[in-house]
Amino acid sequence: MILQTIPSPSEGVWELGPFPIRAYALCIIAGVIAAIWIGERRWVARGGKPGQMSDIALWAIPFGLVGARLYHVITDYHLYFGEGKDPITALYVWRGGLGIWGAIALGAVGAVIGARVMGIKILPVMDALAPGVIVAQAFGRWGNWFNQELYGKPTDLPWGLEIDPEHRLAGHLEDATYHPTFLYECIWNLGVFGLLIWADAKFKLGFGRVMALYVMGYTAGRGWIETMRIDTVQMDDVFGLRLNVWTSIVLFLAALAFFVWSSRRHPGREDSVLRRPEDEATADSAEGADDVDEDADAETDQPETDEPETDEPATEKSEDTGR
Repeated sequence: MILQTIPSPSEGVWELGPFPIRAYALCIIAGVIAAIWIGERRWVARGGKPGQMSDIALWAIPFGLVGARLYHVITDYHLYFGEGKDPITALYVWRGGLGIWGAIALGAVGAVIGARVMGIKILPVMDALAPGVIVAQAFGRWGNWFNQELYGKPTDLPWGLEIDPEHRLAGHLEDATYHPTFLYECIWNLGVFGLLIWADAKFKLGFGRVMALYVMGYTAGRGWIETMRIDTVQMDDVFGLRLNVWTSIVLFLAALAFFVWSSRRHPGREDSVLRRPEDEATADSAEGADDVDEDADAETDQPETDEPETDEPATEKSEDTGR
């Protein structure tokens, strides 16, 4: 018996004059802001300079968006290509359709480029950003709620999600409520965020281990949530499992292997976030030298003091010297 249900929004787009305001985009933007804010605080605590994570974001976000859309279009190409399809709609990001695996992959490439340009190490950057990224994903899942997409199997649980008839998938037109997988993943992601903050504070994780723990935590949840979803992709069944389940398994094992390897090879945390710590020492030395020069110049500019007075007259002193 359904005691209570979760309603879906009646609309996900609001018109502000000639400009459409899309809830999906707002969720993404809110997630990005949260990720940068959390990343900045963590980066400064690790010894970085304020503003550097915002600069990294200028590289990572565009790359991540392109990667997210590419992954979605590749795995769901039947939605955009073929008879009766309009390929140009593959560019309509605002309609939804972003693959997290593509976002992580190309977003990381952008972060690497930004880190190299700025002369900072990429692994501390990844460790600083990881908790914020999982929070951004939690925000982003609410975009699926507004779009009434990516929901789970039919259910009569009290928290079943209502889906409007026009958004129901073929074969489920008569079903009343569905598993709110967007909510499951949001709650799971926030739990992973708490795990990352706790583990990093307790064990002083470094050398990419926070990022590895993030990947393990996220994929562990994504794996079981994915089995509940009924949306289809072109490569929906690979040896009996959805493609995203296999992706989760592979990435979980890869992250676990990296975590173990990093723990053995680089225990503890990086001493410096700079790629060449000697640059900072050189800069500090140069600043110190400048201070010394300024002090020396100040001493040179001091007026000469008068000779100390003596009881003996100057003429007598000269005569004594001549003797």
